[in-house]
Amino acid sequence: MAEAAITASDGLWQQVRSEAQRAADADPVFGKALATAILAHDDFAAALADLVGQRLGSGSAGRTRFTSYSRDAFRGEPDLIETASRDLQAIARRDPAIADLLPPLLHYKGYVALQAWRVSNWLWRHDHHDAALLFQNEASNLLQISIHPAASIGSSVYLDHATGIVIGANVVIGDEVTILQSVSIGRRGELPTRSPRIGRGVYIGGGATILGDINIGDFAKIGAGTVVTGDVPAGCTAIGNPARLTNCPEPATAA
Repeated sequence: MAEAAITASDGLWQQVRSEAQRAADADPVFGKALATAILAHDDFAAALADLVGQRLGSGSAGRTRFTSYSRDAFRGEPDLIETASRDLQAIARRDPAIADLLPPLLHYKGYVALQAWRVSNWLWRHDHHDAALLFQNEASNLLQISIHPAASIGSSVYLDHATGIVIGANVVIGDEVTILQSVSIGRRGELPTRSPRIGRGVYIGGGATILGDINIGDFAKIGAGTVVTGDVPAGCTAIGNPARLTNCPEPATAA
């Protein structure tokens, strides 16, 4: 499994390096930044760890600390790099405003925040809870995205625009999910296990709120500003406050 992950990320890394080299040749001033962020590194894991450190760390000591934690996570679990590759490719597939991999890698804060969360989740699972919560805190302060380390998030996930996203502990998010800005997903009540479970391929519009011990089925859509406190069957669209269901593939009750 690790060998396959390394092979896939190596292919993506070569594409990113090629894009960076072309951009550097076209703009020597920007090329200096690219040389530091991309071309100076041997592989995608090293570049990504450095990117996380640069975005979360304050001062050289802070950058070194976050970079070091990220490198430890990527070495300890190489599949994290495969997942990061899929996340990056998902942006290129879903965002009509871009065609390359380099711009979202360098400039989309939702992407770097998601990879910082993946490091924090690795730390959490290895009982480094203080370090994991430090990642969450700095991502919240600097990137305006707060994802608890105890959440569970699949691959090919796209945090679009990303400002104001809050994802609580024990929330489960499947593969190929798209989440827009100002979305809140969390528990309803005091028990931490009462958190939403988001299926594969779900689209969550800006300003939506999803709360409680509920299931959002595969390929469902949550409209902008919708408040969801009940199950949404697979393939349905939920809109409004309180949410009501529409465009369901079969008859379904209200959310």
